[in-house]
Amino acid sequence: MQTSSDRHEYPAHWEADVVLRDGGTARIRPITVDDAERLVSFYEQVSDESKYYRFFAPYPRLSAKDVHRFTHHDFVDRVGLAATIGGEFIATVRYDRIGRNGLPASARPSPDAALAGGRFAPAPGIPDEAEVAFLVQDAHQGRGVASALLEHIAAVARERGIRRFAAEVLPANTKMIKVFTDAGYTQKRSFEDGVVRLELDLEPTDRSLAVQYAREQRAEARSVQRLLAPGSVAVVGAGRAPGGVGRGVLGNIRDAGFTGRLYAVNRALPDGQKELDGIPAYRSVRDIDGPVDLAVVTVPAERVPEVVTECGEHGVQGLVVISAGYAESGPEGRERQRALVRLARAHGMRIIGPNAFGIINNSPETRLNASLAPEPPRPGRIGLFAQSGAIGIALLSRLHRRGGGVTGVTGVSTFVSSGNRADVSGNDVLQYWYDDPDTDVVLMYLESIGNPRKFTRLARRTAAAKPLVVVQGAGSAPQGHAVRATRLPHATVSALLRQAGVIRVDTITELVDTGLLLARQPLPPGPRVAILGNSESLGVLTYDACLSEGLRPAPPLDLTTAATPEDFRAALSRALADDTCDAVVVTAIPAIGEESAGDAALAAALRSAAERTPSKPVLVVHVELGGLAEALSAATSTAPRARAATAGTAEPETRPEPETPAEPADGTRLIPAYPAAERAVRALAEAVRYAQWRREAADPGKVPEYDDIDEKGAARLIGGLLARGQGLSLGTDETCELLGRYGIPVRRALPAPTPEEAVAAARALGYPVALKATAPHLRHRADLGGVRLDLADEEQLRRAYAELTGLFGTPQELRPVVQAMAPRGVDTVVRAVIDPAAGAVLSFGLAGAASQLLGDMAHRLVPVTDREAASLVRSIRTAPLLFGWRGSAPVDTPALEELLLRVSRLVDDHPEVVAVTLEPVVVATEGLSVLGASVRLAPPPARDDLGPRTLPAY
Repeated sequence: MQTSSDRHEYPAHWEADVVLRDGGTARIRPITVDDAERLVSFYEQVSDESKYYRFFAPYPRLSAKDVHRFTHHDFVDRVGLAATIGGEFIATVRYDRIGRNGLPASARPSPDAALAGGRFAPAPGIPDEAEVAFLVQDAHQGRGVASALLEHIAAVARERGIRRFAAEVLPANTKMIKVFTDAGYTQKRSFEDGVVRLELDLEPTDRSLAVQYAREQRAEARSVQRLLAPGSVAVVGAGRAPGGVGRGVLGNIRDAGFTGRLYAVNRALPDGQKELDGIPAYRSVRDIDGPVDLAVVTVPAERVPEVVTECGEHGVQGLVVISAGYAESGPEGRERQRALVRLARAHGMRIIGPNAFGIINNSPETRLNASLAPEPPRPGRIGLFAQSGAIGIALLSRLHRRGGGVTGVTGVSTFVSSGNRADVSGNDVLQYWYDDPDTDVVLMYLESIGNPRKFTRLARRTAAAKPLVVVQGAGSAPQGHAVRATRLPHATVSALLRQAGVIRVDTITELVDTGLLLARQPLPPGPRVAILGNSESLGVLTYDACLSEGLRPAPPLDLTTAATPEDFRAALSRALADDTCDAVVVTAIPAIGEESAGDAALAAALRSAAERTPSKPVLVVHVELGGLAEALSAATSTAPRARAATAGTAEPETRPEPETPAEPADGTRLIPAYPAAERAVRALAEAVRYAQWRREAADPGKVPEYDDIDEKGAARLIGGLLARGQGLSLGTDETCELLGRYGIPVRRALPAPTPEEAVAAARALGYPVALKATAPHLRHRADLGGVRLDLADEEQLRRAYAELTGLFGTPQELRPVVQAMAPRGVDTVVRAVIDPAAGAVLSFGLAGAASQLLGDMAHRLVPVTDREAASLVRSIRTAPLLFGWRGSAPVDTPALEELLLRVSRLVDDHPEVVAVTLEPVVVATEGLSVLGASVRLAPPPARDDLGPRTLPAY
């Protein structure tokens, strides 16, 4: 607890778990008065060299005055943070504001800055500048601890109004200099009096964010790699008798041929028993002589904390918790789950699970099946993630079955079932797969998205390198999943995922179908499809399916039922050579009485033709009467796999196994086959859309600058308005002023509480005018008679006023306004909202029933580029009304796109603007008119994508 003299209470929101460069974890938290002993112990473990770099002279120990100063903070002008593992300090950082607490500008020692440290001497008298000091234990230097602490102390400083850090560092202290120069912030550097002076502007820049994201990717990918590619595994809870979860997982790891050391752990082992099924066995992880990289935990939930503690003390790097009884079981289990995550992270470990199905790594260097799947999928190029164990089983089964039990396009590189997803999530695994050379396609089943903002960012980057196919659950998050609330409809989230390049499908059948195509076929260069085969009716079905999916099929070529494999080969070769063809769908039915040799011959013929044109995909639709699917997916080479005869031995013994076809490493074309035309064409259509996204992603456009935007003036206006309260909806004049500073004029609407005031308003605006009722039930409802247009004079205005009040009630109930008429055009609506989970979202649609009843709205994440604004306008189903549908005059879509870009800039520049609605926006043949507008302000929400790297809180 802090003393009464401290100015702020303990800032618990500064606490965070972080992943370090080597994949381990640490906790960052504020230093308090209770940390005196930890600080002293920590300082004693720092080398003399690090202390010298801090003080420019020997400084062997901390005095009582030092300890008091560096454990007493007001959390405003003096802040200290510590990185801890197992509750003990491994690094510290602090800042002291210059100019508000009388700190001298002289170079005085600050004993908690070393490795990273140096003697800091910022310029005096600047309230928004602070000196900052680091110290990292020598044993933990090189793990990225100082970089993580810099991100967090910079975020704290910005929160407290500090904009710059400054430091003086000895030239030999290259590690500290590198921490600053690599951070990506704007900086100044000079050299005088034998020291290097560094000044760091803490405002985030594109480069600092890029550095932060790159470090995040490397660290999180490494943390997952440590789980998926361990050198040694212990199964904790392996039963003494056959059967049971633990014994099953132990056998699966052994039978898969795990290349590392394998151990069984059971505290009930009798004295003298040293093995289980030939695997070295121990009563505790502590008893294992040697490192353990991964522990698979299968004991009952009440015993898991004891096991986690043993693992942490032994130096285990990560856990797969199969055990159930956590958040899926109710409030008590949820608290047990929170405690599990806290305990594991305190020891620097990450967790897959609890309630997980397990993990699989088919790499020949690892061959790990630490899952409940008795028969792992065959090796291949697909990365598979499932939150649900049941869905994971179904996906593995379908991938296995679609290949007929033979490896090929259905092969899996790695599989992760996250269970309750208490720690390791789909975002973490995406970080790993992004640059995993063994994974070409990513398939994910997500019951919930814990951080949509981060997921869309990672998905966009991943999709630019390799296809990402996702099934997203539409219902509420399952029990056990910690998911932040989102106000966006499911359809909107799906649209944002597609914007990020995600191939969004609806079922696990479509997930597998699309994955099969993308795994071993090239992306189609366009939507033009050739169809050929020996069944006229099947060809027609395929043709109709292509039209339904927006593809451009050519008339089917019927080879007749008498077609031979050579006929197929020749026809396919011609189709692929045709410049007007981007993809080919082959339809095939077996001849009556045809044997499997015929299937093999047809498969060989199709592969032969396909391999001559490697730039175009080929799919097969077949009737399941023969073995064509198996023949198409079969590879031509085989290779025996090595299996560890006795797990835990240093050298695995190579045993002969039944020969298993392995996916060819030379890129041989393995053609996916589908039992229905609709499924094949749907997969092809997804591939076409994804290929188009890849081409567009290469040139995403730019966020244009506008000379007439007054960003600083808008900021002053927003600050003054928010000073009135925590959140408010702006009045008409305030709304118009704020939007006007971003070049968005709103046509004036003058209140008309009486007929005389309506006439006066019309004279001020000039005829013709419109009379509108703004009561919520009549607003924007011309269909109900609440709007009267083209009133040319006073007589018409008075008559319309009387009709409105006669039909709908008193002026007080109607809230009528008078507005000058705008040029006729198409009524549209533009909205922007800050969602707590997804971030800032810009939406567009036609006003009225199209958007309200049919939900015909398009969405993009802010900031929007010029290309995205053009795409947004064209993405709605009713877009033809803007481009001259049925002979109507096209409207000014460039003006509409500019309006979208200006609204995007407003909400991106000012996160306090949490909602904007422009309705209606009348887009004419030349120009547009904003006839109605509303703006809501609130204190800026947390932007965790711009803040320091952290693991989700639990």
